[in-house]
Amino acid sequence: MKFLIVIPAHNEENNISFCLESLKKQNFQDFVCMIVNDGSTDRTAEIINNFKIQDSRFRVLDLETSEHSPGAKVVRTFDKGLQALDWKDFDVVCKYDADIVFPTNYLEKINQTFETNPKAGIVSGLVYIKKYKSNSEIKNLRNPNENWLDFSNKNGEWIFENLSSKNHVRGPIKAYRKECFEDMNGLRTMLGWDNLDILLAKKHGWDVVTIKDLWVKHLRPTAYKYKSQKAEKLGQYFYNIGLSLPLAIISSAKSSFKNRSAKEFFITINSFLKQKERQNLSTEEIKFIRNLRWKEFFKNFGL
Repeated sequence: MKFLIVIPAHNEENNISFCLESLKKQNFQDFVCMIVNDGSTDRTAEIINNFKIQDSRFRVLDLETSEHSPGAKVVRTFDKGLQALDWKDFDVVCKYDADIVFPTNYLEKINQTFETNPKAGIVSGLVYIKKYKSNSEIKNLRNPNENWLDFSNKNGEWIFENLSSKNHVRGPIKAYRKECFEDMNGLRTMLGWDNLDILLAKKHGWDVVTIKDLWVKHLRPTAYKYKSQKAEKLGQYFYNIGLSLPLAIISSAKSSFKNRSAKEFFITINSFLKQKERQNLSTEEIKFIRNLRWKEFFKNFGL
């Protein structure tokens, strides 16, 4: 199978060379990598253009400005990378983040899963982060002598980034079979796109697969800068994926209980109720998502 990898990148000078080097050294080599420089003001452009010169599989698209819009921005940048090539000439479309380091067998295992399971629509490994013992805010500490391509993890320094279950394909490492991507009508430009795509894949009968013994290194933990806004964004996300108020209440309660914060529950619901924009979903899609969520809710109680 032939892979198209699109990597949105904004001010990633500290991370992107590790990411691209890990892709360059993959056992599976049948890929093209489009790096979309989203108005970077640091050395990102210089670094990615060096890779472009060294290896023709790496392509670069430079955007002049970057608009700050959590959730929607990365999809817009990704879409521009898709439009720069004829993505329908590829069998698999990948949306990867610039701060990910891949083991050398990563694409090989993703390809094997697509080859052996014709119903696999979205596939990934798991996301791990460095276990920083003395830095709760995680400020991207680095050991200059560390071998970033060493995935032996002998000392347990890398741990699962526990933002969702190990059955969830995470936003930084999405790989889509072309036919699944077409059925979903691509990615939606909204906060919560990386959960909505899974729901829409399931709607069209595709399997969503995580390979539990395959993991990547995430050099910068997800959205740590937006930690204080988490509850408010959660309410917006519940609205964006079409949840009804009862489902939003259940989901908010679950999250606030997990984080041991009653305050979070009220912030999330208040944010949900404030949303007025039109949802980027059809009536049929909303109905499917709500039915699926209710089925999952009752399944937890053995019903």
